[in-house]
Amino acid sequence: MKIRILRQKFPDSEPYWESFNYDGTREISVAGMMDELNFGDDIINDLGEKTDRIGWENSCLQGMCGACAMVINEIPALACETFLKNLKGDEVILRPLRKFPVIHDLIVDRSVIHETLKSTNVYIGEYNPKEKEDHEHQYTVANCLKCGLCLEVCPNYTNGKSFYGAVYANDCYLVKARNKEKSKDIRSSYAEHFGNTCSKALSCMDVCPMHIPTLSSMGKMNRR
Repeated sequence: MKIRILRQKFPDSEPYWESFNYDGTREISVAGMMDELNFGDDIINDLGEKTDRIGWENSCLQGMCGACAMVINEIPALACETFLKNLKGDEVILRPLRKFPVIHDLIVDRSVIHETLKSTNVYIGEYNPKEKEDHEHQYTVANCLKCGLCLEVCPNYTNGKSFYGAVYANDCYLVKARNKEKSKDIRSSYAEHFGNTCSKALSCMDVCPMHIPTLSSMGKMNRR
């Protein structure tokens, strides 16, 4: 199996493609395959040349941290939850998420996700809920990994300077539900940075590893 990776040594350097041969089992995740490629002192590409270890992020390897988010065969996904046996063909193409600055190879800087939440005060603060709460939906929304897959696939999200995407919409709902004192400000931020710009492509829901029903969050926010 041929593994083709879009690599980049430094944030300001030019990206380039490099390929590797993988002859192991397909009963393994992309994350496991990456470990196999990086194993040993000498990393050899498909031309038989020594090369640097492939830069990529991982932490839990159980679909719970979102660190290994990347684009796999043109589909944004978690490397630890994508198995080779489920991919078509004999070539796997990996590249970093395009909507974020590249740090090194498949590692990107997703700090913009947290910065937008901080700049608009979208955090719960003091727990001050309303009398009737939708606990089931709140729990589901709170599972967001902040992995960035929803932003990668979103046709409306570009640089995060105005439209903040599904991750922002869901957090707005969660904060509004758990702190009624922030209700007015949250509604205003939601309208400015999501509600007035979202085209409802809903591709964010297709790639979300936690299966968060963003459409439901949108409906609850719009009703209020």
